[in-house]
Amino acid sequence: MDSLRRLFSTFAQGLPGAGLLLLRLAAATSLLLHQTSQRTVDVAVWQTVTLVVRTCLSTLLIAGLWTPISGTLTAILELATAFWRPSDVWSHGLVASLGVALALLGPGAWSADAWLFGWRRIEIPERRSTSDRSSDPKR
Repeated sequence: MDSLRRLFSTFAQGLPGAGLLLLRLAAATSLLLHQTSQRTVDVAVWQTVTLVVRTCLSTLLIAGLWTPISGTLTAILELATAFWRPSDVWSHGLVASLGVALALLGPGAWSADAWLFGWRRIEIPERRSTSDRSSDPKR
């Protein structure tokens, strides 16, 4: 997953990072709550499958893990749901746009992506001079 480092030059910190965290939480909760509010007594297989997929995507979005992938899958799922169930197109479109925004903006500094794939600072020790090497008994 070194591709995440190539996608984002930095992981937003401070207030922009907090805004991305809030965006991830809003997308994840609306993704999950919308499905659970529409459950019926006779649960079809496709409802169970979409509930499992929504739960997995919500978990990934809350954690901020694989955010570009989970945001894209969220948008695809919501657009497909809006196509199959056109009764609530606007809410599906809103969650789909949140998924697209997260896929394009990235996870932010407060995410598992930043912790796992963020830039690291490497301290390189100073080189010893040639006079130090000649006195070294190991050389």
